[in-house]
Amino acid sequence: MADAGDSDEALMQSFAGGDGGAFETLYRRHESRVYRFLCRQLGDRETANDLMQEIWFAVARHAARYEPRARFTTWLYTLARHRVVDVWRSRRPALSLDEDDGEGEPLAAQLPGDPRDQPERRAESAASAEQILAALARLPDEQREAFLLRAEAELSVEEIAEVTGTSFETAKSRLRYARGRLRELLAGVAA
Repeated sequence: MADAGDSDEALMQSFAGGDGGAFETLYRRHESRVYRFLCRQLGDRETANDLMQEIWFAVARHAARYEPRARFTTWLYTLARHRVVDVWRSRRPALSLDEDDGEGEPLAAQLPGDPRDQPERRAESAASAEQILAALARLPDEQREAFLLRAEAELSVEEIAEVTGTSFETAKSRLRYARGRLRELLAGVAA
């Protein structure tokens, strides 16, 4: 039986051996970050919800063939990225900060904040989150993807290269350009 302190790779192997609790631990561990990655890549919560189900069904389907050649997160985000690319092929993503998510709240308002903040700080935090999301939406797809894989998935440059099927140097350049462009865009807002 898997333990919550086990590595992702060990949990995946336990799940492949029939331990359903290992799958639940993996899901809880990675659910929110994968979901944020999908939402920020697609700008569409409904599609992100659908893809979340597809991704975790794929994890379950491929468990018996899973081999820990790389970190589990690299494999997981490769699955997620493939689903995102499929959606991009069918339509061009449009990130709308004002779009209602079906629960009466725009995407920018859903970024986490400290509930102890005063109302003025919450308003500033929401405005900052909106500015960051707007800047992210203005990045080229490849740069936004590299940035989100680093920021949300906490993947290394090597892992980003593996997930995106590019060279180390290409992944590194995309990440560098994304950071530089975000700085420019956010500096323009602050000025």
